[in-house]
Amino acid sequence: MRVLALTIILAAFGQAPPQSSAPDSAPPGNAENGKKLYAQYGCYQCHGYAAQGGVGPRLAPRPLAFAAFSKYVRQPSGEMPPYTAKVVSNSQLADVYAFLRSVPQPPPVDSIPILKEP
Repeated sequence: MRVLALTIILAAFGQAPPQSSAPDSAPPGNAENGKKLYAQYGCYQCHGYAAQGGVGPRLAPRPLAFAAFSKYVRQPSGEMPPYTAKVVSNSQLADVYAFLRSVPQPPPVDSIPILKEP
């Protein structure tokens, strides 16, 4: 539980979560369908259209391990409503996770011309 809380806090501040030595055993999912579901279920309202964060923490481009993600979605401890299996099926949850994994990394700050010092 502490690792999950730490990961969520780090994600909120744009830090990479600690990496587990165990491989992520995420089920296969359809990223295109996951993107549609992400919008349909209103995830974008708190997490942004590209899962970049907003009122809720950043979810992508490096999402939590699937087990932690699934547990939090099903039984959140914060302001987020629970999305039980009756609301979002396991297959749909896998699709949303596939979408989160498909979000590309933003460009490096030093590659953005307007942010370079003259």
